[in-house]
Amino acid sequence: MAEAEMAETGAAVPRTGRAGAAARLRAFGAFWYDFVIGDDWVLAAGVVIGLAGTYLLSRAHAPAWWLLPVVVAALLPVSLWRATRRRG
Repeated sequence: MAEAEMAETGAAVPRTGRAGAAARLRAFGAFWYDFVIGDDWVLAAGVVIGLAGTYLLSRAHAPAWWLLPVVVAALLPVSLWRATRRRG
């Protein structure tokens, strides 16, 4: 099937060269953004802040194992509240 025919039928037109590489890179970035950020950017930001805090505590030679579970336990109700508020 020729490329013109593929475009008319709605099938994907294969890309080559820089345009194809840029489209694949954009799709890869969009996947990871959707996977990490998902529907709730606040939760993702909180986890990043918790990881940074855990790192800083460990660099200060303080016990840091407890911080991330506390952050996740605090963020879970916030995330649930935001999700139910949007639907209601």
